[in-house]
Amino acid sequence: MAFFKKLKDKLFKSSSKLDEGLEAIVADGGEEEAVEAVEAVEAGELVVEEAGPAEGSSSEPAPVGEGVADAPAAPVAAPDLPPAPMPEPDLPPAPEPEPEPDVPGEPVPEPEPDVPPAPEPEPEPDLPPIPVPPAPRAEEAPAKRPGFIGRMLGRGEGPVMRRVLDDDMLESLEELLIAADMGVDTALRVTANMAEGRYGRKVSTAEIKQFLADEIARIMEPVARPMPLYPTRPQVVLVVGVNGSGKTTTIGKLASQFKAAGKSVVIAAGDTFRAAAVEQLQVWGERAGVPVMTAPEGSDPASLAFDAMTKAQADGADLLMIDTAGRLQNRADLMEELSKIVRVIKKKDPDAPHNTLLVLDATTGQNALSQVDTFQKMADVSGLVMTKLDGTAKGGVLVALADKFGLPIHAIGVGEQIDDLDAFDPREFAEALTGAGA
Repeated sequence: MAFFKKLKDKLFKSSSKLDEGLEAIVADGGEEEAVEAVEAVEAGELVVEEAGPAEGSSSEPAPVGEGVADAPAAPVAAPDLPPAPMPEPDLPPAPEPEPEPDVPGEPVPEPEPDVPPAPEPEPEPDLPPIPVPPAPRAEEAPAKRPGFIGRMLGRGEGPVMRRVLDDDMLESLEELLIAADMGVDTALRVTANMAEGRYGRKVSTAEIKQFLADEIARIMEPVARPMPLYPTRPQVVLVVGVNGSGKTTTIGKLASQFKAAGKSVVIAAGDTFRAAAVEQLQVWGERAGVPVMTAPEGSDPASLAFDAMTKAQADGADLLMIDTAGRLQNRADLMEELSKIVRVIKKKDPDAPHNTLLVLDATTGQNALSQVDTFQKMADVSGLVMTKLDGTAKGGVLVALADKFGLPIHAIGVGEQIDDLDAFDPREFAEALTGAGA
């Protein structure tokens, strides 16, 4: 996917930080191992295995030992043969055919000299070179094994640093994952899973990165779900979050994408306290061909939400996306205002809002956990959108959120462009975060 290639390019802060940390951990108490030497050992074992069957095949000829039992019988027949030559002394009269010396004259026809040309089969020695190629092919086969073994060891060529996975190394890995904002509980669970079946074995940086990528993908696969669409018209999507998390930009991008997918969309600029937010939404609305409802600055956002629902119903719109003012999760008065918006929306439609998206700024780190906890209580959050992953070295917070809350992650953003917001793919994200396969 082009988007996740961009993610890998932009999410270098997290992956490089993990990379540096992992290499330092493995180097501390690790030892360099020559890949070629290990490959030679592995190849030798393979040769032994291949030789084994050969010996087995030689042991199969052992049954031919029965033929050997026949061999002694042959020597017995051999002594019988010598007596046969004994009667031949009675044949000496045969010398009478001595006129056969004329026969030697018969050889005069020198067909035998023609026989020397028989060496012409000497070109057959040219044929032996034909078997020669198979030998190199046999050598080529092991050449493929080293590449595979090299990849398993980590780098493929040259010495590879490997360290025994012990308690000290696991503790260092836990600290590194916690520093990457993966959270204490998640970090402990990940390292415990890593130790299972690997404890006491030597591991390389590449092996650890691949394991981390696999474990992160496993944790996040259950939450990687697109925003559900319902037959209800309009489907009300309430977008909430703290100041500067990227709510307004996210609404503009989502509205543009839904519009491109053939959905009719209406936007309500519910951030009535910040003129810049209204203007920004109006720009996105013009770009996507989506109407934007506004209200005078400082007016009641709950009232605007109610009016927007009335208009969306009258227009038969598929989606109504309501922006809200940014509010800190520790401001009780602002959070109560958000609850009021939800109550007013429900008066118009008891099932609304059908989706409540919490937009999170990845650069906030562990603070995102408390945001989710508070907003979920006040607005019944149904899904998450994570923005600004390109600006942080702590993208692991998304893993902590998935592990702790299990809320669906509908999309992630890595920039300001329209194509910088896309559906969440756990495998691509895990590899981009850890640098696995790079």
